[in-house]
Amino acid sequence: MHFDAIVVFISAISFLFYGISCLFSTRMKNEFIRFGLAKRRTLTGILQLIGGVGLILGYFFSPTLLILSSGGLALLMILGFGVRLKIKDPILAAIPALVYAILNIYICMAYIV
Repeated sequence: MHFDAIVVFISAISFLFYGISCLFSTRMKNEFIRFGLAKRRTLTGILQLIGGVGLILGYFFSPTLLILSSGGLALLMILGFGVRLKIKDPILAAIPALVYAILNIYICMAYIV
């Protein structure tokens, strides 16, 4: 399997998992309350699910969908990183959002070319 495909599927599976967790997990509900974003939790979970599905479908059927999905997920993670910084979480807690932002920027750029 090609490196780009591995990265796409790692990101897709992660966002499907986190999207479901965001919608149904008490832990994630409490985290969004702590972030001051309780009203945005459902939207965030749905966007993560759409992005994850978009990565998979885009990989197999539509590079445009793949680019849009990875770009959207990158933006979502940049915002998540910013939220972590704003609420003064330790940098180690913010790094996963940054890593997923970079991962999805990589995917987006790899398929634009």
